[in-house]
Amino acid sequence: MPDILSSNTTALLLYGVPFLVFVAWHIARRRGNERKSTALLTQAIEAGLNEPASLHPVIDPNRCLSSMACVAACPEQAIGVIDGKAQLVNAASCIGHGACRTACPHDAIQLVFGTSKRGMDIPLVKPNFETNVPGIFIAGELGGMGLIRKAVEQGRQAMESVAKLKRGAFPYDVVIIGAGPAGISASLAAKEKSLRSVTVEQEDSFGGTVYHYPRNKVVMTAPVQLPIVGKMKFGEVSKERLLEFWKDVVKRTGIKINFFERMETVKPDGQGFVVRTSRQEYRTRSILLAMGRRGTPRKLGVRGEEQPKVVYRLVDPEQYRGQHVLVVGGGDSALEAAIDCADESGTTVTLSYRSEAFSRVKPKNRERLQRAEAARRLRVLLSSNVEEIAADSVALSTAAVAWGDRESAVHGLATVARYAAAHGHRMYCFWYF
Repeated sequence: MPDILSSNTTALLLYGVPFLVFVAWHIARRRGNERKSTALLTQAIEAGLNEPASLHPVIDPNRCLSSMACVAACPEQAIGVIDGKAQLVNAASCIGHGACRTACPHDAIQLVFGTSKRGMDIPLVKPNFETNVPGIFIAGELGGMGLIRKAVEQGRQAMESVAKLKRGAFPYDVVIIGAGPAGISASLAAKEKSLRSVTVEQEDSFGGTVYHYPRNKVVMTAPVQLPIVGKMKFGEVSKERLLEFWKDVVKRTGIKINFFERMETVKPDGQGFVVRTSRQEYRTRSILLAMGRRGTPRKLGVRGEEQPKVVYRLVDPEQYRGQHVLVVGGGDSALEAAIDCADESGTTVTLSYRSEAFSRVKPKNRERLQRAEAARRLRVLLSSNVEEIAADSVALSTAAVAWGDRESAVHGLATVARYAAAHGHRMYCFWYF
């Protein structure tokens, strides 16, 4: 009997104790990861970065068994586990490549575009970047993905989907519209896969939205794999340096881009399409729309908006030195434009945004704005809307406005405050959405 007890005790010590230690370590590690995920989600909500900009996972909590496979599969670390269920905790980092859905052993993940808040902001696109019109694909800013690294990834992934189509009797396998980051990446991928392609760009330079950034603007990106070229090793880089990089890529790889060629119409042609541009027609099996959104800026629809002083992008803040500037919008572009103008000597800057808080902005820009506002270099007006634009002033409706010594607030109802330009200076207006 003592021998049996001794044997059981030995077995317990050899196997039971290590097992209990492992279980305790596993539970502690899991709880630690849940705390990190909860903190990350809380930070994203507070920063207004919890609305995914592009294709993203929606996780069914009833099917999720917390295998952690999706967490391990996501290279962007956008998914975490909270209360035993997987959640999208870092929506701003989600690239929409779908690795999480493939890894999930319980079919608990669907990939979707849009949310209840942003459902109308971006087109309906499938996980393979194809629209509801078979053969037409979308990548980059038009699909809600303005970040350079993610646009590059989407351009490459869209070409992988195009390469799987039956080619048919068409002169072209794909017509790529736009030569921004998504368009250039797609053009490289098309060449790598020996697809018959043509890329058209309505302007005289590639770079898309990047080309229209203000002079010397610092572009924040991250290393990303480019087809043919390899890894694009950038962290923070100026607009000019990035455009030089794209120019060198085009030269080295020999991809052809038709500049000053604007897409005008697209018509079905059997299993393909006829794309008519400002120069010619292309019969193609498929189309990739990668042209961004800046070609047709959104209008406010208010009186006075047609004036020359109303512009939709900032090229050089220096040209507005000593002037009064109103910037309208709440994204990164709006914040950066307001801060850059406020840095110019003698410039008075007001930033107007229709919502109660800024959303989808980088923490670095949020901190820069707070410092500029604290230094009284610019004024921020939240929950405000442009009502009318006059020759030397702009009327804004807002629940409570303070300008100089003037305070206006009437029982929480919207009032109209008129910002007159002093000393005969014109108030310039920039719209960013």
